[in-house]
Amino acid sequence: MPPNAVASTPEVAERPIRQRTDSPGRTSVKSRASAESTDSLFERVAWLYAFCRERLFRDDTDRIISALWQTQTPADGTRVIELGCGPGFYSRKLARRFPRIAVTGVDRSESQVRSARQRAAAQNVNNCIFERVNALALSSADATFDILIASRIFTVLPDHQRAVAEMFRVLKPGGRCFIAEPRHVFWASIPLMAMWLLASVIHSGNGYREPRKATVLKTEAFSNLFRQLPWKAVRIWQDGRYQYALCEKS
Repeated sequence: MPPNAVASTPEVAERPIRQRTDSPGRTSVKSRASAESTDSLFERVAWLYAFCRERLFRDDTDRIISALWQTQTPADGTRVIELGCGPGFYSRKLARRFPRIAVTGVDRSESQVRSARQRAAAQNVNNCIFERVNALALSSADATFDILIASRIFTVLPDHQRAVAEMFRVLKPGGRCFIAEPRHVFWASIPLMAMWLLASVIHSGNGYREPRKATVLKTEAFSNLFRQLPWKAVRIWQDGRYQYALCEKS
């Protein structure tokens, strides 16, 4: 597939939450984390999202493996990152399938990361770790990972271009990313609507940063997100209720 037109990568100014001072006018890690735990559905009703991810969403594990490695086994030491990992569904599955790779799952939600760690420990999966990191400001250095995966991440992220720029940045030359996104607003929004409903019943607060319905990109907009960066190759396709992107970095 011919290379795509080169476009400048948006500057990423924000970095993960690492403030450590309690000086007047500044926010400490503890107080900021506490605030985030009360304004996010993924913190307030974390178990419901974990249930949806584990029991209701499509399992693309075999599709991911087939797209990225076909009939081969990933090389020993291959570094994989999953953005918006939630309870670590794909991170754990890939780590268990290929015990010689190293998997990092990242998510902005403290509760989701805690759940992912607990599940990995219960399954005795030792080659994956989980970190609380904003996908719009990854803490990893440039060219760190061989493989990046993400599923349903654009449904709640406010800045899609910035997310893709970060994906591109942390991949090594020759690295590849696999992205899965829903195609229909109604089906994609069911988890959010259920979380909003449950949170309104069991909590008095009603101000959460997540939208009440998911953002779903039309095929052209989804494709353009990736084609704006100088990938070596981009493949976009649809299958049922989902659309996929497989990109290789130059």
